[in-house]
Amino acid sequence: MDLGLKGKVAIVTGSSKGIGLATALQLVKEGANVTICARNEENLEQAEKVIFKETGQKVLTISADVSKKEDCEKIICETVEHFGQLNILVNNAGTSSANPFESVENELWQQDLDLKLFGAVNCSKYALSHMRAVGGGAIVNVTAVKGKSPSESSLPTSVSRAAGLALTKAMSKDLGKDHIRVNSVCIGLIRSSQIERKWNKQAPELSWDEFSKEMGKNIPIGRIGDPQEAANVITFLVSDAASYVSGTAINIDGGSSPAL
Repeated sequence: MDLGLKGKVAIVTGSSKGIGLATALQLVKEGANVTICARNEENLEQAEKVIFKETGQKVLTISADVSKKEDCEKIICETVEHFGQLNILVNNAGTSSANPFESVENELWQQDLDLKLFGAVNCSKYALSHMRAVGGGAIVNVTAVKGKSPSESSLPTSVSRAAGLALTKAMSKDLGKDHIRVNSVCIGLIRSSQIERKWNKQAPELSWDEFSKEMGKNIPIGRIGDPQEAANVITFLVSDAASYVSGTAINIDGGSSPAL
């Protein structure tokens, strides 16, 4: 299937590793011109090398912190200056912060909201005029299943991710007239550097597949997900193949969430 991504320009935030890197790589494979951005320059350089090795194509790299409004503006402006337009934005930047309510201080609440909510708000705001200039676009906000169904000790992430879901629905209503589609993916247990550290610390004698099945035994599909599986869904959502899909939130969690 031709996804209609050839020549499109995409930004993926938080794309030096994990789901962000897998998404950027998949978009490049589909023929898109891609900007990758993250805070750590060394990790960005490694991601750039991975993408070039896999595809033979170069990406634009921008070191930025999306919790800062001025950095959000920089990402958008430098991308448009380099590629000449903007069609796709994947708001992926964010880390997991899961704690019981009483232990979360105001500073951590603010940091989490600045990164996960206002990072998406500001990047999207700066992107809008450029998407309108080309007749439309697609935005995906990467959130988490805990935003739909919070568990104990899931703060502040579950709250910031719930806000991201509300943001997605409201944006889709406001921007549909501009042919800008806005969707969300809700991430469950997906392989990450954090999970790999847990594997190496707790069960180094197990292979990844064995550890994945053990840790994922309560997931209906029976294992931890792979970043590529999330990247495939995100790539579909920003493509022409999903031209009538907007305002929805898709769980990528192996069936573990109690909420649709």
